[in-house]
Amino acid sequence: MQAGNSELQTKYEKITQYIESLKVGTRLSVRQIAQDLDVSEGTAYRAIKEAENLGLVSTKRRLGTIRVEKKEEHQIDKLTFAEIVNVVEGVVLGGAAGLNKTLNKFVIGAMQLEAMIKYIEPDNLLIVGNRVQAHMCALGQGAGVLITGGFDTTPEVKELADELALPIIGSSYDTFTVAAMINRAIEDRLIKKQIMRVEDLIRKEAPVYSLKENNTVKDMQKLVEETTHTRYPVIDDDQRPVGMITTKDIIGMEPGQSIGSLMTPNPLTISVQASVASAGHMMIWEGIELLPVVGSDQRMISVISRKDVMKAMQLMQKQPQHGETFEHQIWSGFEELRDREGKLFFRGKITAPMTNFEGIISEGVLSTLMIRAAYRSVQEHKKGDLIVDSSAHYFLVPLQIDDEIDIVPVIIEISRRFCKIDIEMTRKGARVARGMLTARIL
Repeated sequence: MQAGNSELQTKYEKITQYIESLKVGTRLSVRQIAQDLDVSEGTAYRAIKEAENLGLVSTKRRLGTIRVEKKEEHQIDKLTFAEIVNVVEGVVLGGAAGLNKTLNKFVIGAMQLEAMIKYIEPDNLLIVGNRVQAHMCALGQGAGVLITGGFDTTPEVKELADELALPIIGSSYDTFTVAAMINRAIEDRLIKKQIMRVEDLIRKEAPVYSLKENNTVKDMQKLVEETTHTRYPVIDDDQRPVGMITTKDIIGMEPGQSIGSLMTPNPLTISVQASVASAGHMMIWEGIELLPVVGSDQRMISVISRKDVMKAMQLMQKQPQHGETFEHQIWSGFEELRDREGKLFFRGKITAPMTNFEGIISEGVLSTLMIRAAYRSVQEHKKGDLIVDSSAHYFLVPLQIDDEIDIVPVIIEISRRFCKIDIEMTRKGARVARGMLTARIL
C-alpha cells in the first residue's frame, strides 16, 4: 500500500532530484535507490518509471536502467530536415550535420532573387530548382535548401552547407509535387496530434494506489479511508496487474483475509499508447469503471477511470479540427436540412474522391455517410459519442459522380446507453440504399 499524497510526492521529488544529480551513463537499480534514499522498492520503482517518462533515464535490454541526457520534445506538427528527406525520397547533398534541426516553414523560390530574399528566414526550407545564387543566399539567411527536378549544386555551396550545418537536399520530383508531399506530411501530423491517447489522460504527479495479493481486508479498509476510492488494481512483485478488487468484494469478510483470495483475477488492461476511443469502447463494452494502464513490459504505470475517458471524449469534440481525415472531407460536402415536420436529414453530391475504379460510389463511402448521419441524429437527443455495435447496409442502385442524394436517419430506439437507427438514402425521391445501425452511447 502507499502513503498519503504529500508524503509520497515528497519522496518522488527526492528521488527525481537524486536521479538528476547523477552523471549521464550512470546505471540505476531499484534496490540501490531504495537503500540509498530509505524508501520502499515499490516507491523507488514508480519514481524511476516517472523519471523515464520525463526523459531522465532509459531502460535498455541487457544494460538495465541508465541515466541519459534529457531531450526536448519538438512539436508534432513540425518536421526535421531528416524527415523531409524521407518524405520527398531525397538525397543529402551537403550539411548532413544539421539534419536533426527543425524547420518552421518552407518557401517556394518561384520569383526573382531580390524578392525571394525578403521571404527567407532562419530555419526555413527553400524549395527551388538549379539556381545556385538562390542556394547561396538561403544558406546565408540560415535556411536549408531543397533542390527539385533532380538537379545538383556546386561544390562551393556544399562546402558552405557543411560549414553552417544547414542541409541541402536533392529530389527528383518537381517543385509542385514536393510542396504537396510536405503539406500532406504536416497534415498527417496534425491529425495524429488531435487523436488523444491514454498517456494524455495520465496525471503524472498523482500517486497510483494499488494493493498486493498478500495484503489483507484490513489493509484495504485503511486505504479506502485514506483515499475514499472504491476499487483498486492488485499487482504482483513485478508491478504487473493480476486482479481488481472493489469495496463490494470485502463486505462481511474477516479483517485478516487476503486480498488475493477475494479479487477478480486476470483484469483487462490498456496500453499507454492506445487511443482514448479504444479505452472508452473497452470500458463501455465490458462495463468497467477502472482500467490499469500498462507499458510495453506489461507493468502498471497508472489507472484511468470511465470519468476520465468521458471528459476526454467531450474535450475532443470541442477542439478545433486542424487536420482533416478522409471521413471529415467527404462529410463536409453534406448540408444539414429539415423537412416540413422539422425532421433532420442531410443532402450532398457524390464527388470524384468518393468513387471506386468503376466510376461509381464506393460501398465503404456509402456506409461512412450513413454512419455519420446516424451519429448526428443521436446528438439531437444525447450528448456524447457513439460506439458502433453493428451495422447492416443494403445498396440497391449504383450512384455516380454528381448524383445528389438525401440521407434520412430515423431513431427507432434510444435509451441512456443504447440506440438503434434506421437510415434511408434517396436520389430524386427514389430509394438507393438503406442501413440499420445499433450503437452504445458513451
